Amino acid sequence: MSDLVFIAFPSEQKAEEVRQKVLGLQREYLIELEDAVVVVKDENGRVKLNQLLNPTATGAVSGALWGTLIGFIFLMPLVGTALGAASGALGGKLTDYGINDAFMKDAASALQPGMGGLFLLIRKMTADKVLADLEGIGGTVVRTSLDGKAEAALREAIAGQVASGTDDKAATQP
Repeated sequence: MSDLVFIAFPSEQKAEEVRQKVLGLQREYLIELEDAVVVVKDENGRVKLNQLLNPTATGAVSGALWGTLIGFIFLMPLVGTALGAASGALGGKLTDYGINDAFMKDAASALQPGMGGLFLLIRKMTADKVLADLEGIGGTVVRTSLDGKAEAALREAIAGQVASGTDDKAATQP
């Protein structure tokens, strides 16, 4: 089962910076994400989603490839490419991977204008190492599906209040 975390930040840039940090942790195999979306509430109150994967573009590229191949069979590759790209884009637009877009827009409506947020859908993680890397990033935990103990640990880490398990003397010795 996956866990959902929504963290609010003072700006879109800070939310994107933290997302890149979390993606770096994923490359180190410390966390496994299903989705990571930056949301922004603009000055007019509209919520914009900045997703990792654009299903419309992906569908258009895939559809164009298959349309071209099928078009070659019927000796009309350009028509096949155009029809394939259009149908792929439509299919991609109707597809929603990861976190539900309507849910994210509803949750992000609680943000103040100009603020950003980060939604993480976490499949699994090495909690102690991830929390240590996220220590002191700032932000406010808005919602989670974590249990009470894990949520409290996340709030403490983000605020920079995690007690390190090492002795100060040991940390300064070579």
